[in-house]
Amino acid sequence: MYEQQSHFLLNNILDQLKPEIRRRDLRHFYTRLGANFYAIHSLFHRLYGQREDFEEQLLRLVSVMAGQYIARSDELKALDASRERDHLWFLSQEWVGMALYLDGFAGDLHGLDERVPYLQELGVNMVHVMPILECPRGASDGGYAVNNFRDIDDRAGTLEDLRTLGSDLRRRNMLLTLDVVVNHTSDEHEWARRARQGEQRYQDYYYVFANRDIPDLFEQSMPEVFPETAPGNFTFDEAMNKWVMTVFNTYQWDLNYTNPAVFIEMLDIILFWANQGADILRLDAVAFLWKKIGTTSQNEREAHLILQLFKDCCQVTAPGVLFIAEAIVAPVEIIKYFGEDAVIAKECEIAYNATFMALLWDALATHNAKLLNQSISNLPDKLDRATWLNYVRCHDDIGLGFDDADIRAVGYDPAAHRRFILDYYTGSWADSPARGQAFGRNEKTGDARISGTLASLVGLEAALAAGDADEVQRSIDQILLLHSLILSFGGIPLLYYGDELGTLNNYAYSVDPAKTQDNRWLHRPAYDWQRAELRHQRGSVEQRIFDGLKQLIAVRKSLPALADFNNRELIDVGNPHLFVFTRNDLASPQESVLVVANFSDFPEQFDLNDLRNRGRFTVGELRDAVSGASPEQFNEQLVIPANGFYWLMCSPY
Repeated sequence: MYEQQSHFLLNNILDQLKPEIRRRDLRHFYTRLGANFYAIHSLFHRLYGQREDFEEQLLRLVSVMAGQYIARSDELKALDASRERDHLWFLSQEWVGMALYLDGFAGDLHGLDERVPYLQELGVNMVHVMPILECPRGASDGGYAVNNFRDIDDRAGTLEDLRTLGSDLRRRNMLLTLDVVVNHTSDEHEWARRARQGEQRYQDYYYVFANRDIPDLFEQSMPEVFPETAPGNFTFDEAMNKWVMTVFNTYQWDLNYTNPAVFIEMLDIILFWANQGADILRLDAVAFLWKKIGTTSQNEREAHLILQLFKDCCQVTAPGVLFIAEAIVAPVEIIKYFGEDAVIAKECEIAYNATFMALLWDALATHNAKLLNQSISNLPDKLDRATWLNYVRCHDDIGLGFDDADIRAVGYDPAAHRRFILDYYTGSWADSPARGQAFGRNEKTGDARISGTLASLVGLEAALAAGDADEVQRSIDQILLLHSLILSFGGIPLLYYGDELGTLNNYAYSVDPAKTQDNRWLHRPAYDWQRAELRHQRGSVEQRIFDGLKQLIAVRKSLPALADFNNRELIDVGNPHLFVFTRNDLASPQESVLVVANFSDFPEQFDLNDLRNRGRFTVGELRDAVSGASPEQFNEQLVIPANGFYWLMCSPY
């Protein structure tokens, strides 16, 4: 958009760029900068326009963008251009991801490179390598406390190793996802060390206060993230003799984005990792980016402006790179992290579908899909050029972020229902086979979240210990059921490492002093590669899960209807145990898919004639796309096995 004042300022800025920047061939950079500068200027002005040094800071911002564009390799610039031509490339059904801890999965980057064929065997072509930056040797919040934003931990390898991995993945048409922790640093980071030494410039990078007056005002409305292990939101630092904001852990200092120098530093870091070969950058804890007295300091309007500004700047320097919003917040808030445009994601192209994840666990515990159907039907549509990241399990705990209004609408009391779910998955409920543990219990509110691997939470651990073959099969069926839904729902499915083999809880974490206070390490496994070989042994648990997922992934990739173009429609079939929806192939309607999932421990059924009579489908001879077989029918009723599912080929009217 052309606007005289901002473009007059842009011309002045370009005249002030250093000669070593101006003499480079920056034609594509200038074209994108001109197209985006009005938005960049407007957002930067809304955040920092009151400052006397506004124009100086804006010059620094443009200089960072230009410098990182110059540093970007020709290979990555060519990839940018190809993705600009095919700007919906990431909505394809062909992408399937896996998130993994590098040390647990493969040791280091060399080891991961050697294990890429294993991922390809399964069908994974997007690899999220969880944080590998320099971090404290002891407690580091799983790597999310960062000592150095511009180098990786020597235990993982070197930057050259990372660039080699990225290049190898690109040759295999695979995507690399890396984390950028944008909300906080470790207290061992250079900025924190220099703040401790009394440098005001770096104290201004954080929320630092001489006494408790301002911190106490914040605390009146800010919730506690880790009430068991890190109560409160401020820590007294003896070296500074001051209080510093530490929302997550005492060793993680929150960055102060009211300071434009912090924004520019973090943009430079985002672009740095884009230039190391990341196709996708996961921006950690984005809901917390802006702190404001009298609020929860989550999901603030300014946090969204910061993300919009990050995105606009990245589109100038590295437009082929996507952002994931790591915002595990209330359902009504999650959708906002795509941005406010009617079509195009102006913040992050991808967001974690934490609501869907939590609802799947609810359906499994209750053996019905009432809350799942109710809640999904009330979620607004995502933007056209945006997509969900759908997952069953991740490195974090499972929160019970259901909307209270939806819980009441299906006849449950919100507090009592959450207690039941927590009791069910921590094994306190009498009939529960789950072996999870409560995480982050808040004694003031009674709230808690859930830790544990997928296999242990669905009962596989208990079934194997009891030698109960029927219960083992039930657990395997549930693992495949859950994955069938994240693979068909709409978005990018993200598997969690170890789930493809049925990995059980890792109780050994409790003897490690750096981990013993954090039971999320239950589900952060060290890979047993000898056990992984059992995937080749017919009839083993590992083979049944691995091959089941492999088949699902292969079929997903063959069905264009599963691409994510807002082409999903929920269907009420009158059976509370069933979750049913269609995925319509907009180009070839005859290739649409009817997804039916049964959360009951018993076979369930519904009348396909109801769909015919309501003019919804032309249903001839039914075929399940996954098995290739015709599903069971009884008296015109479609029968869905206990904990089973179908992907049925059908034609809508």
